[in-house]
Amino acid sequence: MQATEAIGSIQRVVFHVDMDAFFVSVEELYDPSLKGKPVVVGGQAHERGVVSAASYEARKFGVHSAMPLRTAYKLCPQAIFVDGHMERYQEMSGKVRRVLGDFTPAFEMTSIDEAYLDMTGTERLHGHPLRAAHALHQAIFGETRLSCSIGIARSRVVAKMMSDLAKRNGILYVLPGMEAAVIAPLQARRMPGVGKVTEQKLREVGIETVGQLAAWREEQLKAQFGEWGAALAGKARGEDAGGWFDEEIGSASGPKSISHEHTFGHDTADLTVLEATLARLTEMVTRRMREQELHARTVHLKMRYQDFTTLTRAHTLAEPTQLDSIVLEAVRRLFGANWRRGAAVRLLGVSVSNLEPATGQLGFAAATDHSRWQEALKAADRMRERFGDGAISLGSALNGRFRERTHENPAERKKG
Repeated sequence: MQATEAIGSIQRVVFHVDMDAFFVSVEELYDPSLKGKPVVVGGQAHERGVVSAASYEARKFGVHSAMPLRTAYKLCPQAIFVDGHMERYQEMSGKVRRVLGDFTPAFEMTSIDEAYLDMTGTERLHGHPLRAAHALHQAIFGETRLSCSIGIARSRVVAKMMSDLAKRNGILYVLPGMEAAVIAPLQARRMPGVGKVTEQKLREVGIETVGQLAAWREEQLKAQFGEWGAALAGKARGEDAGGWFDEEIGSASGPKSISHEHTFGHDTADLTVLEATLARLTEMVTRRMREQELHARTVHLKMRYQDFTTLTRAHTLAEPTQLDSIVLEAVRRLFGANWRRGAAVRLLGVSVSNLEPATGQLGFAAATDHSRWQEALKAADRMRERFGDGAISLGSALNGRFRERTHENPAERKKG
């Protein structure tokens, strides 16, 4: 069913909730002196990392997420640079999740700071969509002291575009049947899933606005962009189309992968440092698997050299796991088989994919050992939560201590 269709006699109602400058806003709760100032989250100005988030005041100077910290400093030297605190953001995201669940069970967190809600048929409970959005607005602020922006439409595509336009702390509602007319004047890049690559390709054929895109026949777009062209045509009409937009809200089976990366302050070829960093990254990944009660079948290594040459390698395990030792063994093998000995490394990353619920069956002896390890690791996780990440670690990770980089994660899981 297309998102723009009615369900029986009931019009579909979709909310997109986007927390305003989430990381920065959370940091302001802990340090109110940051309010109203240009703030950059992600590290210090002299470090080699990238911007995780920027306040609206910093964005006025051209600072944006994923920009090198040093570039952000050049653009806005008066900015206040602060380290990220993922545990704070996760705690606040959990509070937002609980509020959303009070409004409808049909919701989906697409990143740490945004979500879609299917509010179809909830009018008798929550009132008109605008009234419900206002109540949700107040509930989120009451629980977190943070503001959010809400877009309302018959499709996720349009709801997301509206929440973006409502920034900050606003609500925008598109009347049913007005979707195409409302989004027609907007730049095509505002459509979810349209990144820099697609935007450039659209410009090459004379398309800059959503309305211009909608004027093209679907057959023309498919000829120009392949199957992605059909999705573009649907989005230009204000319909959910392409990739996960074709799925029902809340039907996603969970994350497709879990990853952590670290960029060294100075490129290094020190094997001890490299192996310790891999162990630390592995700890971070497996901890998140246990938090989400997931097992992984495939382990990935990412390595970027001094000259920015980047390689990725993967290994599929015989059995799914969430144990540090098994994942680390696979990571070490991938690293040993692919590192050019003596070559300086700029970045290392560890990730897992082919995730599944932690319910797999093992033989009795193996299951006993596996269970003991799981309980031990969960106890270690609890100690880290209480006393900090440095409280306990794999022996090989002790020399791999570094501050966890944090990044806002927009729900752009599609082509771009």
